[in-house]
Amino acid sequence: MSLLTREQERIRWRSRRGLLEMDIILNRFLEQHLTHLTEGEIKSFDALLRLPDNDLLDLAMARKEPEDVGLAALLEKIRKS
Repeated sequence: MSLLTREQERIRWRSRRGLLEMDIILNRFLEQHLTHLTEGEIKSFDALLRLPDNDLLDLAMARKEPEDVGLAALLEKIRKS
């Protein structure tokens, strides 16, 4: 298994959440964009995955906006997926 594939599998595994809504949002995003994420986007995605489910859902649903510009750009991609 290549390093990229391991990283992709790690991201997929960490994207499994306790909220069905988050699972749907993140899986849809990953299906469309996982193979094209930049290193910076992967780091931003990892930062998002460290958030509690409800905080992440609020960001994904645009109920809240992140202070970090890198997170904001990635969230826009997630919201459009």
